[in-house]
Amino acid sequence: MLTGCGGALHRQWAQAGADMPARCQLDSAPFYPQKTFQCGPAALAMALTWSGISADPDTLAPEVFTASRKGSLQSAMIGSARRHGRVAYPVSGPETLLAEVCAAHPVIVLQNLGLSWYPVWHYAVLVGYDAHEGIVILHSGVIPYKRVSVKVFEKTWARSDHWGLLVLAPARLPATATEDAYVSAVLGLEKAGQWQAAAEGYKNALTRWPDSLAAHMGLGNSYDALGDIGSAEAAFRVATHRFPAQGSTFNNLAHVLWKQGKQQAALDAARRAVELGGSLVNIYRKTLEEIQAGADEERPCR
Repeated sequence: MLTGCGGALHRQWAQAGADMPARCQLDSAPFYPQKTFQCGPAALAMALTWSGISADPDTLAPEVFTASRKGSLQSAMIGSARRHGRVAYPVSGPETLLAEVCAAHPVIVLQNLGLSWYPVWHYAVLVGYDAHEGIVILHSGVIPYKRVSVKVFEKTWARSDHWGLLVLAPARLPATATEDAYVSAVLGLEKAGQWQAAAEGYKNALTRWPDSLAAHMGLGNSYDALGDIGSAEAAFRVATHRFPAQGSTFNNLAHVLWKQGKQQAALDAARRAVELGGSLVNIYRKTLEEIQAGADEERPCR
């Protein structure tokens, strides 16, 4: 149980830590001291390096630092993590924070070390806590393993609406992952064009949530983008079996079958998608029309 703060705050953090070990600390978490206004690149470099990506603040600064703001936007931090093939998974709240650090996951946190009317925004990396002493442990600024009271940390963290970020290899699930949030985070890798990482992330998601339609579709789409059409077909076939009433699974299967020259199978899948209908039926009809037109073009003249 976390102590060292009073009233409602005490209860909030005490409840969060009730089922946690009394003390957790990541001794393997790397540390980079920050330069002036460079807490964002430093925090991201620590998280990326821990995840297995070679990174340092100087090389990350052009990706995340905005000179006019003298700092790094949260969206830039997320975008950079994705471009490096890592799942950027947002977290919030004491219970989530403590659970992740106890799972040996460092968490980037955004604090306001100033006042509401004069903010001093600062990124740090949570690497531990000690419930008996009522402190959290941060890689912050130029100080590794900085010990900060829960009361002070909560006040500064609350000013960012308790914003936190995990930066994980696609093969690693957050300890507190939920299906929608994790699949959405992996989708971010697709949007960044990190298809191999996205495929790994979707496969990982399916080990936890085998009935996730979005993960099955994302896996097939990622393989398709990689040019691994055989694996894409296999993924979409699994999806059609698990979700036989979803036209989207048959529509995408039709696409990859057609790419492989499997004309009749592609036509059958496209027709099934149209039969199932739904809100995307016009897309399914277009797929069917394109496959039919292509099949007609390839028929020999008589």
